[in-house]
Amino acid sequence: MNINSLRSFKWVSGGLALFILTVLVLLPLLLIFWTSIYPNEQFDIAAPLRTIMSSHDLVEVLLNSIGLGVSVILLTTLFALPLAWIMAKTDLGHHNWLDVVLLIPFMTPPYIGSMGWMLFMQTGGYMEQFLPASSVLTPYFFSYGGMVLIMSLHLFPFLYLLLRNALLQIGGNLEEAASVHGAPFFYRFKKVIIPLLLSSYGLGALLIFVKTIAEFGTPATFGRRIGFYVLTSEIHKYISSWPIDFGKATSLASLLLGVCLVMWYIQTLISSRFSYRLIGGKGTRTKRYKSTGIVGVLSWGYVVLLLLASIGIPYFSIITASLLKLRGEGVSWSNLTLKHYAELLSPGSQGLEALLNSFTLAIVASSIAVILGTWFALTVGKGATFKQKITDLFSLLPNTVPGIVIVVGLILLWNARWMPIPLYNTYWMVVLTYVVLFIPYTVQYVKASYGQIDSSLMQAGQVFGGSKLYVFRRILLPLILPGMVAGWMMTFTISNRELVASLLILPPSMQTSATYIFAQFEQGAVAMGMAMAVISVGVTTILLLVLEYLSPDRKRRQR
Repeated sequence: MNINSLRSFKWVSGGLALFILTVLVLLPLLLIFWTSIYPNEQFDIAAPLRTIMSSHDLVEVLLNSIGLGVSVILLTTLFALPLAWIMAKTDLGHHNWLDVVLLIPFMTPPYIGSMGWMLFMQTGGYMEQFLPASSVLTPYFFSYGGMVLIMSLHLFPFLYLLLRNALLQIGGNLEEAASVHGAPFFYRFKKVIIPLLLSSYGLGALLIFVKTIAEFGTPATFGRRIGFYVLTSEIHKYISSWPIDFGKATSLASLLLGVCLVMWYIQTLISSRFSYRLIGGKGTRTKRYKSTGIVGVLSWGYVVLLLLASIGIPYFSIITASLLKLRGEGVSWSNLTLKHYAELLSPGSQGLEALLNSFTLAIVASSIAVILGTWFALTVGKGATFKQKITDLFSLLPNTVPGIVIVVGLILLWNARWMPIPLYNTYWMVVLTYVVLFIPYTVQYVKASYGQIDSSLMQAGQVFGGSKLYVFRRILLPLILPGMVAGWMMTFTISNRELVASLLILPPSMQTSATYIFAQFEQGAVAMGMAMAVISVGVTTILLLVLEYLSPDRKRRQR
């Protein structure tokens, strides 16, 4: 292959990748804006705001979403900041297994964690059975504060990892320098630690805010129970309940998208204002306090309480509910059974069919996503040209836009009268939605692997007579394979538990494990729903552990 034909191939490949991303990602988002500013076939750029401002309920929903996002940021900070300090500054940080355990709440689907807390705290729930006097807490929990608590316990690991890594990079040298000049602890914390943490905290707080106002599972379960509605639950209502109102749904979706974009801009300003270079040629040294005495008791006590609240209570409730014969008879050995699991897994049952649907959809979607994502990541390369930067932006956009907004855009696009491909309301529409929503994971993982490869390796292969295909197959592919496997695993895990897209896109009479759990919980068949939750999360975890064991990256690390 000569140089001209190679350049032509790269140009065509890059152009085709950009075109596909435009159709899959950009066009649905533009359709949302267009539908919201072109109501009744008349152009009106202020229509979304007018639609919302004309309704007191919609204004309240908007304020609810923003207030919830701010409240979750505050409580998440209270959980994550002390934990990050403990793991970075005390010898508890040597316990690496804690980092794995602390990720469990973030990897648990929010609606499942929310259901676990509701089962524990409701009237006649597990807490009341063990401590009858605790019933006085029930009304306080089923309130706005309880919703903030549940969402914060789900999201705090994300902020914790960002803050802990930032604290480790700061090291002990800067603090020691301030200490030598007579600065007490709180002065050092205020003048040294906080300014250096602001950039990482700004990024984390922004993502917490976006994830909170884009979250659907907890508002759909806990929020509906207490009568607290937010943008995502209202968008779902307008496009899933009769009479369907796409005008209000797109107005809310465009507003939600606009709020997220503004938050991204604010975060960019904070990052540029408070970014410092902390890693130099002299290395860093982190001073760790020994976790003995009162420091050890307080540190371990805080970590254990946080793990109990974020993992212990939800999973205890879920597993117990899946094993109870009769909920009214309470928790006792004689009231435990495995019949719900047997019924769920019996041939021909709705539960088994939903479980198989989830796994097949997740496998197909993650396989397609890893192929497309790898292609996009290799097309982006180092991101040197304008076209590569635009391709990179479009490929990562679904990760920054609320999932329900993307889903509404895909419905508008693929359900349009002029669309020649009848994909809407079919199995492949679900696959397409999962691919669009989760393709950024493969792009990011493969880009990270590809960025570490020196181009001299490929040049060496060509010098010794290897064709482009041979160099790709024997040199490039093995080196980016760990990134592809990681992208596949992440896409499979999240697709398997996806709720909002499944509720809006699934064809009639088709269920997945997520919609099955949601429906069973709503209909009062809690035991069957929780049994499905245990099987779904358990099988996914086992499969991921097997894939991790077989991962070529793991074998390479062991050499």
